[in-house]
Amino acid sequence: MPRTELTVATAAGPAAVELSRPPAASALVLLTHGAGAGVQTVDLLAVRDALVAVGVAVGLVTQPYRLAGRGAPPAPARQDPAWSEVVAAVRRRRGLSRVPLVLGGRSNGARVACRTARTTGAGAVVALAFPLHPPGRPDRSRLPELQDAGVPVLVVQGDRDPFGMPPPGDGRRVVVVPRGDHGLKQDPAAVARAVTAFVTSVLGEYKTAHSD
Repeated sequence: MPRTELTVATAAGPAAVELSRPPAASALVLLTHGAGAGVQTVDLLAVRDALVAVGVAVGLVTQPYRLAGRGAPPAPARQDPAWSEVVAAVRRRRGLSRVPLVLGGRSNGARVACRTARTTGAGAVVALAFPLHPPGRPDRSRLPELQDAGVPVLVVQGDRDPFGMPPPGDGRRVVVVPRGDHGLKQDPAAVARAVTAFVTSVLGEYKTAHSD
């Protein structure tokens, strides 16, 4: 599958997007990395390949702070607008402005996707290894970010993730990967299957709602 490398200017600096786009893409899924990693993790790559195989365009987004070599993300007040600028730029590409949009990422990237889903017009969120709380600090829960996404959310979480296990809830599905840690390296195929089934379901609901 041909891939296009894009550079997107944002207020926080340039971001990079690796866009894999099958002919007549049925949807656009934009995925981003965790706090200190890049987009070449086994779970993100497995999800990308599985979605492209069923006709979905996938963009792997390297956020500005990572492109600049920094290891920690900025505060949401700076991180979220930059991410939203990237989403808008990819949406403006020919053939991608009207298809359903799904945002997602792993760990910190999942948090960004949840926080920006409503304002970017996303129809769903994919949250891989959502960091429910810092390790050993369940009192510092980030559950409100999942609850406030405002769209259907899929959480794929390892049962040994030290960042906790988000509970299912209204509009939120949780798929547990046995023996999985925060990296979800143990079974990337299972991660890809769960995400593909979720995105396919979201597309089915979208088509039903717009059939008239």
